[in-house]
Amino acid sequence: MTAALLEAHDLFVRRPSGLDVLCGVTLRVEAGERVGLVGPNGAGKTTLLLALTGVLEATRGTVRLDGQEIAPGGFAPGLGFVFQQSEDQLFSPTVAEDVAFGARNIGLSGLPLDRAVALALERVGIRGLAARPVHHLSGGEKRLACLAGVLVMAPRLLLLDEPSAALDLRHRRQLIELLRGMDQAMLIASHDLELVLELCPRVVLIDQGRIMADGPARAILGDGTLMARHGQEVPHSLTPHNRIGHDHQR
Repeated sequence: MTAALLEAHDLFVRRPSGLDVLCGVTLRVEAGERVGLVGPNGAGKTTLLLALTGVLEATRGTVRLDGQEIAPGGFAPGLGFVFQQSEDQLFSPTVAEDVAFGARNIGLSGLPLDRAVALALERVGIRGLAARPVHHLSGGEKRLACLAGVLVMAPRLLLLDEPSAALDLRHRRQLIELLRGMDQAMLIASHDLELVLELCPRVVLIDQGRIMADGPARAILGDGTLMARHGQEVPHSLTPHNRIGHDHQR
């Protein structure tokens, strides 16, 4: 079997209390692939994303990106993580300075740095907000600034933790269309199952720290028995409706 872009093998994460939050998770993500990560609160979704980045040290197991092992606490510019809470990611005085922080981490300075920051802001549609203080941004603008701060490093894989959380409908749609147009592979953890359906052909269902299902999104999300067993509901668009003018069959 050829190496995937991301390979996680037999990951365990144990809390100081002795509770295993992840229990032997093995996962592959191919270059350009988009994978939805779903499951109930406390299932281990965020813990898995943090373990994949090396922010959280796994008790056991390995994570490799492009065949290179990701060391806990290390820096892997090929992997970009967008936090669920924008405030956990934005810390510089202005939007441009915050985005520049990531670019400096890959060695950019001077004119190349300015160009990379401008391009990242342009890509997410907020170049006009470059000089704005981050605490003056709306929730949707903060989410886009976080994404720009990751894209400036040109990662091959994006890890997104609840990317549509707290967004209004306009900003949610803007985010979906933005992500749809990107080339990067993505692992998207979300309770927004309609967003997952739009963006991810494949879904991984996790519960109690274990992968319970991994396969085509419509097959997994449309399996009412499976979803109910793990505290989930079938997305509205996959629920058959017989009323005239309200048919979601595709």
